[in-house]
Amino acid sequence: MPGTFETMSPLISAEELAQCLGDVTLLDVRWQLQRTDGHERYLEGHLPGAVYVDLETELADPPHTGSGGRHPLPEADRFSSIMRAHGVSNDRPVVVYDAVGGTSAARAWWLLRYYGHPDVRVLDGGLDAWEGPLEQGPPLAKQGDFQGSPGHLPVLDADDAARVAKEGTLIDARAPERFRGEIEPMDPVPGRVPGAVNVPTALNLENGRFRSADELREIYPCVGEVGVYCGSGVTAAHDVLALAVIGVEAALYVGSYSQWVSDPDRPVEVG
Repeated sequence: MPGTFETMSPLISAEELAQCLGDVTLLDVRWQLQRTDGHERYLEGHLPGAVYVDLETELADPPHTGSGGRHPLPEADRFSSIMRAHGVSNDRPVVVYDAVGGTSAARAWWLLRYYGHPDVRVLDGGLDAWEGPLEQGPPLAKQGDFQGSPGHLPVLDADDAARVAKEGTLIDARAPERFRGEIEPMDPVPGRVPGAVNVPTALNLENGRFRSADELREIYPCVGEVGVYCGSGVTAAHDVLALAVIGVEAALYVGSYSQWVSDPDRPVEVG
């Protein structure tokens, strides 16, 4: 699996992975909103050699009231140390997967790319696409040498998000009913960033796998600078990944809507 994201797709098929399984570092990101049994499900069965990564504690810093949203960016030194403990090295390709169509694995993909890893792929279809044997129990991870530095992918803050909504394309990756402000299960104020357009993460997939590049181009209304947000910066990474498949480098609003509504002076749109 030679090459880097700049020259190859950020996705890898199960068939391709089977051909290079011993030459990559595998990370299992078994996480779903309002579920806490990811590690237990990992222990019951995971891809051979895969190491479990906890999204809440390892792919985010603890949330602080106000500034960072529910899943703030992990600090660079802490993230690098965690990735090294999980066997990640700068010169060894990484494949990340989950059991929810890539919606949590995309967060790991984005963070590794943001902190400078040159070759990270998401397993298209995730665990369900894998037809080979599974392992049980804890891993035997070797220490890696990953040294990360921030800024290798673009990000937005709240002011940037407002600007992109006016001057470019700001994509809201949440479900349509949350985008319209009809329901809001997580944040105190329903609605959206004014001027945002809705491309729900679910549209990226068909039968659990990413749609073709041609289909994705039809889905995404990209004009000018492109930014993406969701509730807390997790599933928005899935839209960033889909856009990367079609060659569009989109900026992630990491704080997302949970940060946007932390300031009562910021406007929201509904309907």
